[in-house]
Amino acid sequence: QVQLVESGGGLVQAGGSLRLSCAASGRTFSSYAMGWFRQAPGKEREFVAAISWSGGSTYYADSVKGRFTISRDNAKNTVYLQMNSLKPEDTAVYYCAADHEVGVGVREYDYWGQGTQVTVSS
Repeated sequence: QVQLVESGGGLVQAGGSLRLSCAASGRTFSSYAMGWFRQAPGKEREFVAAISWSGGSTYYADSVKGRFTISRDNAKNTVYLQMNSLKPEDTAVYYCAADHEVGVGVREYDYWGQGTQVTVSS
């Protein structure tokens, strides 16, 4: 099992940047693919980005491609989401997730953090 704790959310103006972190417990972090998802009020949880266990492969939703970057540091058991050029429509609770296989679907991930709020003002 792996436990996940997100941090780094907050309030930022449109055009600004934030970096989210997701710290994982356990000694097997490097064996997990990691994903970031988000959920806005009244909407379903949606895929944002994912990274393979080695960091060699990354995947992005079209809505964030070119603005967000996912990365990981297996020595620190941490995955990051650098978010640049933020827009009001990026406002949501952001969740990190882990699974042994990388994927883009909510149902593909077994382990989830509690989420961190990101609010982008116009």
